[in-house]
Amino acid sequence: MDPITLVIIIACIIFLLLFLWLVPIGIWFQALISGVHTSLIQLIFMRFRKVPPSVIVNNMISATKAGLKVSQNELEAHYLAGGRVNTVVNALISADKANMNLDFKTCTAIDLAGRDVLKAVQTSVNPKVIDTPPVAAVAKDGIQLIAKARVTVRTNIKQLVGGAGEETILARVGEGIVTSIGSADSHKKVLENPDSISKLVLTKGLDSGTAFEILSIDIADIDVGKNIGAQLQMDQANADKNIAQAKAEERRAMAVAQEQEMKAKAQEARAKVILAEAEVPLAMAEAFRNGNMGIMDYYRMKNIQADTDMRESISKPVVKNDK
Repeated sequence: MDPITLVIIIACIIFLLLFLWLVPIGIWFQALISGVHTSLIQLIFMRFRKVPPSVIVNNMISATKAGLKVSQNELEAHYLAGGRVNTVVNALISADKANMNLDFKTCTAIDLAGRDVLKAVQTSVNPKVIDTPPVAAVAKDGIQLIAKARVTVRTNIKQLVGGAGEETILARVGEGIVTSIGSADSHKKVLENPDSISKLVLTKGLDSGTAFEILSIDIADIDVGKNIGAQLQMDQANADKNIAQAKAEERRAMAVAQEQEMKAKAQEARAKVILAEAEVPLAMAEAFRNGNMGIMDYYRMKNIQADTDMRESISKPVVKNDK
């Protein structure tokens, strides 16, 4: 085969493939026989707008067969905004079959908000059961109760944009259970009538501002926990005992400090006495030199001192040494 002919054949094949990719004749023919009106030029322009024609056309066919009117421009705009076109169309079809009032604008807003609009429609038709984690609360008699609840909810389509999720529902239900048990006079009344918890919780309107509507709250299980009241009393008694011991130790330390202070003062006084006694001989010598004291005065003073020492020795108890 001539090389020039081979090159021409390869170029024709490449041109044909590019033409078939650029001009989606198959998708246009599928839309035509499905009753969806779209022009071949619009499908070509979708390629330049980086919108896959198959996604738009297939969803338009699904909506048309379901009796819904959805424009091509709306689907393209939602795709270019980062939305999930297939999910939105399926949600609209499901809502229409369930006689739900859901328009295209609301549906796309929910999808762009990051929520699964198809799952929301399904939950609105088929309510969902949420199991709460164990919630511990204490009745007025000090007994702890651990309750588990099952919350039946369905989607509130109008609150999906900006509404709180399941975590908020669980937190509010747990708060309601704690309040209900805490207001009971005795844990026995709660065990006898567990439905009193669900009735009280339902009256609080816990689903306000959320993306769900609470249909029912059922108490699945209640277990008796610790005697918190007795434990608190024991802890208080131990705390009071520790405080009393600390105060007693403080008083003992103050007494010891006062005793040490008195001993120090006594030692200081004895030291002053010893110093004063040490100055007596000096004073006597000075008195002899100055002629203010005679020898008889000196002997008289020595006799008085000897008599005083004898009296002190007699007054002291006699200690016997056992051999």
